[in-house]
Amino acid sequence: MKVGLFIPCYINAVYPQVGRASCELLRRVGCEVDYPLDQTCCGQPMANAGFERDAAALAERMNALFGRYDYVVGPSASCVVFVREGYPRLLKDYREHACVDARIWEICEFLHDVVRPTRLDARFPHRVSLHNSCHGVRKMGLSSPSELHVPYSSKLRDLLSLVEGVEVAEPERRDECCGFGGMFSAEEGAVSVAMGRAKVQRHMATGAEYITGADSSCLMHMQGIIDREKLPVKTVHIVEILNSKA
Repeated sequence: MKVGLFIPCYINAVYPQVGRASCELLRRVGCEVDYPLDQTCCGQPMANAGFERDAAALAERMNALFGRYDYVVGPSASCVVFVREGYPRLLKDYREHACVDARIWEICEFLHDVVRPTRLDARFPHRVSLHNSCHGVRKMGLSSPSELHVPYSSKLRDLLSLVEGVEVAEPERRDECCGFGGMFSAEEGAVSVAMGRAKVQRHMATGAEYITGADSSCLMHMQGIIDREKLPVKTVHIVEILNSKA
């Protein structure tokens, strides 16, 4: 299967190791991966801030650039959700053309639901606390929301079970927001920090060495609190664990 790798802006600028791990991991599980060098922002920040007219041009560009791939895969639930839900509204002549929104997947969702590996050649001998991001839970079904009276499921936990040596824990109130929320963290800084501090403390209460999840934005927010308060825990994107060498 031919995959176009979509790397969001903040991962490209701040966490390039997550982009590299995503590419390596997809190739290790048998995908033919291409990384279009001309890709730019998907338009989410502008649209979320109320500038949808400006975001439309970026949507048109991304749709044209990734149109030739069987699948488009990216390591960010929030960006993928924006493409899925926002592009039908932003793109011109949407009904007349095959749109990228129908072929875009968050990388863990793609591995779990499409590739379905039975093993990964990976080893990570550490205790990790699993962070469920809001977009991943509410919009993408990476795990089941805790308010629903259904058996708990987690695609991230399923994938981590394929990694040798890892011990997975989950915090109390496991799908409560960490406080990042994109523009929310900029507009409501004090509330955002308080939410993030509470979330980090719950992760630390599991005894984990690392906090892991599928959204670098959430991990970035919590790592900022960890660094500021010099807390004895680290963050790591789940693809770095899934791609860790055995």
